[in-house]
Amino acid sequence: MRRRTFLEFTAALGAGATVAWSGPAAAHPKLDLIVAAEGTGDFTTIQAAIDAAPSGATTPYVIGVRPGTYLGQVIVPAGKTFLELRGLGRAPADVVIADDRANGTLKPDGTPWGTSGSASVTLNGADFRATNLTFANLFDEAAHPEIANRQAVAVLTRADRLVFDRVRFLANQDTLYLNSTAAGVIARAYLRDCYVEGDVDFIFGRATAVLDRCRVHSLDRGTIPNGYVTAPSTDLGNPHGLLFSRCRLTSDAPAATVYLGRPWHPSNDPNAVGQTIIRESWIGAHIGATAWSDFGTWPWAEARLAEYRNFGPGALVTPDRPQLTRDEAATNEIADFLRGADDWSPECTRH
Repeated sequence: MRRRTFLEFTAALGAGATVAWSGPAAAHPKLDLIVAAEGTGDFTTIQAAIDAAPSGATTPYVIGVRPGTYLGQVIVPAGKTFLELRGLGRAPADVVIADDRANGTLKPDGTPWGTSGSASVTLNGADFRATNLTFANLFDEAAHPEIANRQAVAVLTRADRLVFDRVRFLANQDTLYLNSTAAGVIARAYLRDCYVEGDVDFIFGRATAVLDRCRVHSLDRGTIPNGYVTAPSTDLGNPHGLLFSRCRLTSDAPAATVYLGRPWHPSNDPNAVGQTIIRESWIGAHIGATAWSDFGTWPWAEARLAEYRNFGPGALVTPDRPQLTRDEAATNEIADFLRGADDWSPECTRH
């Protein structure tokens, strides 16, 4: 069973990753604050810098983060808008922002944190951006057999218009929780050139999110099944859920032991008719002929799960793997997911 150690993922890119990051991120014309673990910046913790940032900003407020490991839960309040965390290392592995709690980890008052409370980083402020860094949840499942609820979120998003550029997300179960403030509320996120790693339902939630040219790596849990890449809970009133465009889906797990996803209905909400679309992406042999799974009593066939023009050893076309038509694909491009009423187009810009 493959289990990550702290040193594994803080060194270089970690085992199995192939996303190409060729050098340091481009210098930003202005850094408003510097965080440095060794004490040479304005603050030594991420949360202190966020707390010092202005509320209600309408233009980017950039917090540069020098190489190092920053431990402790981070929360961006709803009032802290237009924040950017920019890693100042040569690669995303040089800056690691992490915590180590799971759903079943107990708070000081003796009650569990829950899935949302387990998040290392929670993003409630709109127009947030992260660049060239790593978010991780260090919870060690093997070291805590007494904890049954092992969901351990690296990042929980609730806000709209979020951008992640050259970012790594590392955990096991429930790595990346892409959510919104309430059922029926649309919140958009755009991930470009990112790396997401986990095993069970590790990209999940009701947000509208695009993963563009990302590496999506399923860990080998040593079980059958080995896991599920996605667990969308998209509200029925939202035409757009999770979109994977020109990504690479990889794994060290045996062939045909991982599912592309299963539909999550939080609190058995019948309106949570999840959508995952994977298009023009390379899929490894860890995905088999039946790529989708039921979730409890909720059948996958009643969700909005589809593929389009994928390739690779796991990109099989079978009766259990619905494919978009050309006309359907034309209305499910990146811009269709992100545009909204405000014509948001982060895929057309890059710092």
